[in-house]
Amino acid sequence: MNSHFPRIITLLRKERGLSQKKAAEALGISQALLSHYEKGIRECGLDFVVRAADFYNVSSDYLLGRTPDRTGATITVEEIPEPDAAGKENRFRGSLLPTLNKKLIANSLNIIYDILQGCNNKALTNEVSGALNAAVYKAFRILYSANPKNPQGLFAVPARLSGGMANAAQDIAEANAACLMAGEDVDGMEALGKNEAPALSPETLAERYPLFANSLFNLIQNTEGRMGKDRKKA
Repeated sequence: MNSHFPRIITLLRKERGLSQKKAAEALGISQALLSHYEKGIRECGLDFVVRAADFYNVSSDYLLGRTPDRTGATITVEEIPEPDAAGKENRFRGSLLPTLNKKLIANSLNIIYDILQGCNNKALTNEVSGALNAAVYKAFRILYSANPKNPQGLFAVPARLSGGMANAAQDIAEANAACLMAGEDVDGMEALGKNEAPALSPETLAERYPLFANSLFNLIQNTEGRMGKDRKKA
C-alpha cells in the first residue's frame, strides 16, 4: 500500500464526521485495525480497499492517490476546455475586475507558451509550467482553505505546510528554468543551445502578438506597481 492511502481514508472518515469506532463497524473491521490502517502501521488487502471505496463513494484509484478526482476520472488534452469556453464557470457576477485580470493573465500566458514552443525544449516548458502551476495552486488554496469546513481531502500537503512547500516548489522551478535559459544543464535536463534564447523587445512583442501584447505590458506594469515601482511616477 502507498503512503497516500492512510491519509486519504483518515480524511474521508473525518469529512463524514465519523469516529474510528463507527467507521470500523461500518467497514466490518475492528477499531484497532482501522487505526493501524490510518496510521500506516499495517497494510490492508484489496477487499478492504474495495469496501472503503464503496463506503466513502470514491474510486479505488482515489483512495490510492493515483488521481485527485474522487470518481477516478482522468482527463486528456482533448478534454480540457478552452479558457473562454461557455458555461457557468466562465461567468463573473458583479464587478468587471475578475474578467479584466483573467484576460490579462490568459493573454500573457498565450505569449509565454508561444515563446516556449519556439524554444522547443521540453524541460524548459515543464519548469516554467511548474512555476506557474505553483502560483495557481497557492492562490486557489488560499480561497479554498479560508472556510475551515471545506474538506481537505483534495490536497496531499497539510494546510500549514502548503504555503512554504508551494513557494519552495515554485522557486526551484524558476531557478531551473533560469539555468536552462542560460544554457546550463540541470539535473539531467538539457539546456537551450548557444544563441537559442529568443530575441525579444517591446517592439517585436507588439508586432508578433498584436492581440495580446498590451495585456502583457499591463500585467508587467501592474505587478511592478505592487513592487513599489510605478512607471508613471518614474
